[in-house]
Amino acid sequence: MALTNPDEIIHNASATRSVTVLGATGSIGCNTVDLLARNRDRFRVVALTAHSNVKLLAEQARLLEPEMAIIGDPDKRGDLQDALHGTAVEAMAGAAAIIEAASRPADIVVAAIVGAAGLRPTLAACRQGSVVAIANKECLVCAGDLVLAEVERSGATLLPVDSEHNAIFQVFEAANASEVEGLILTASGGPFRTWSREEMATATPAQAVAHPNWDMGHKISVDSATLMNKGLELIEAAYLFPVPADKIEVLVHPQSVVHSMVAYADGSVLAQMGTPDMRTPIAYTLSWPERMPAPTKRLDLAEIGQLTFENPDLVRFPALSLARAALTHGNGSTAILNAANEVAVASFLDGQSGFLDIATIVEATLDRVPAYPIASFEDFEELDAEARKFAQTLVKSRV
Repeated sequence: MALTNPDEIIHNASATRSVTVLGATGSIGCNTVDLLARNRDRFRVVALTAHSNVKLLAEQARLLEPEMAIIGDPDKRGDLQDALHGTAVEAMAGAAAIIEAASRPADIVVAAIVGAAGLRPTLAACRQGSVVAIANKECLVCAGDLVLAEVERSGATLLPVDSEHNAIFQVFEAANASEVEGLILTASGGPFRTWSREEMATATPAQAVAHPNWDMGHKISVDSATLMNKGLELIEAAYLFPVPADKIEVLVHPQSVVHSMVAYADGSVLAQMGTPDMRTPIAYTLSWPERMPAPTKRLDLAEIGQLTFENPDLVRFPALSLARAALTHGNGSTAILNAANEVAVASFLDGQSGFLDIATIVEATLDRVPAYPIASFEDFEELDAEARKFAQTLVKSRV
């Protein structure tokens, strides 16, 4: 289990915590910045990073006054410097600068860079031995063994930001892990929960990103629509918690109020509930092992009226089965799954392929690209590149 028992953490409630946010301009990053801005007395910001959104990164930096702000696109360094003129914020650019930001000492590093691109910075954050609030599930999907090995070597603490894993963390009795019978990950079902395969075949990117409950980025919204997001979360849960993969279930819960559950040997099922707002799990990781106020709408069960649950339809949503099969097969299969999915989702958002093509491309890539154990970052890079190249050929064949 990658999570540290809070009893082992020496915590000074009055101390100001230093925080770095990797991927500050994304959905998770913006929610994190909002919480930090509301609690300036509790947090000091070390670094903010972004891929290419200079304008928003500069606004965040002027608001939070970090030591450094880094834009991933090296050609935009001058733009960032101009935008931060007159401040004490150091403006940097490029992939190496993002690694430097992740490596700078900080009490908490929020790892929110989307996709496999976040793996190297997350590994750098783990090496410094701080608390890593991991919002990038792809890191564990792509190279979970590498991440956990780095956590073990450095003594870092890995805290889950995803609402489902954060919910499990909140009700998982680590001292009684042997008494856990299983985990239940909840899924909203996405915008196409009631659509037929024929209807989904004509789905547009605009329809796919229109999530009924959550405000998320485009990539994760499409993953939610295919249920691939839940498959990736299943893989992530298998790395985070000491529970066999076949004891991790997925249940569709359209209201997104019960964020996940833990079943115990005595028949008890403990659930964490709340309104669908990512500031709740982010706040928990920022303040853990304590809690801090979050400006979220409070849960009113009487107003909601009813909570419903149903089993996922694996025929209409095959991505979930593909993810479970990749986890079972191991040997790098989950890295292939993720690479193919990133290519397929990007091609769908670009209008190069259809919604149903996403799972088809992933399945074909898993079938054709040989998997092997990932023992190093170089192993991951090689397998990831192979899978992306093959998936791209499949995309081109559909154009």
